[in-house]
Amino acid sequence: MVMAAAIAAHSHSSPVLHVTLTTSKSPKILTLASPLHHDASRNFFPVFRTLRSSRYSRKPFRTAFKVAATDPKIITENEENQATENKSRSLTKQNDNMKALIQAYKEAFFNGDEKSVSQIEASICNLEKEKNELSLKSAGLNSEILTIKDKFLRLNADFQNLRKRTEKDRLTFTSDNRAEVIERLLPIVDNFERVKQQMKPETERERKIDTSYQGIYRQFVEIVRSMRVSVVETVGRPFDPSIHEAISREKSQQFKSGIVMQELRRGFLLSDRVLRHAIVKVSTGPGPEKASSAATKSIDQPDATAEYLGKSATSTNG
Repeated sequence: MVMAAAIAAHSHSSPVLHVTLTTSKSPKILTLASPLHHDASRNFFPVFRTLRSSRYSRKPFRTAFKVAATDPKIITENEENQATENKSRSLTKQNDNMKALIQAYKEAFFNGDEKSVSQIEASICNLEKEKNELSLKSAGLNSEILTIKDKFLRLNADFQNLRKRTEKDRLTFTSDNRAEVIERLLPIVDNFERVKQQMKPETERERKIDTSYQGIYRQFVEIVRSMRVSVVETVGRPFDPSIHEAISREKSQQFKSGIVMQELRRGFLLSDRVLRHAIVKVSTGPGPEKASSAATKSIDQPDATAEYLGKSATSTNG
């Protein structure tokens, strides 16, 4: 870098210092103005007092200015600081630079330095052009950000819907498989019920066999309960076509019209899903003849099943 300084004096204005910095890329001209005092005992150009440190106190002004302007450490630090500044500080620095440029323009204008005025005007025009370009880029980036944000929101909504649908399909698949398995086990329950109704132990050996049978049946019922299976309530409940299947309607002295009076085949629920409807008889109300007491009792509702499934219809749904 080569630097040259010249002082231009005018008869009716303060002298102006023109500093030309020549690099390998392009020359740069820096124009500085400062009023001179006629008293030679004072320091020449007070603007550069900061450069007259103790290190350069005994050196000529040209040497101090040249060393300060061409020191590679100072230039590198300025470039690094400018690269690491955040956006807000950068804008503040740009505003300060613009103010300084306008102030220099005013001084050059009042001093009658047409060359400096033209240079500063060109710099201001370039800054205005850069500002407009940056404004256009900023508007384009804002539009792109809005577009990307809209795409993100849409993709996020689609992902959430897909996640919910996948979870729903998973639960449906699990429920269908469980229901299919339990439906295949229901004939076994019916066979246990028939055997219990027909078996009447009399001897000690038969009672042991019946006890073992009841233990196996209770264990099987516990397994079915663990799969969230419950029994459809029938006798004494109002007829509900969603869970009951009526095969006949009879008069009853004990039950009002529309009440289930007898269960012929047990029904089952998987949570809130009907696995099998209960086959029942429905009362039509009191008749002229008194119904026998046997008609009010379920023919297929043994004590063991009522204990392990019937009374837990509500608890297993939770």
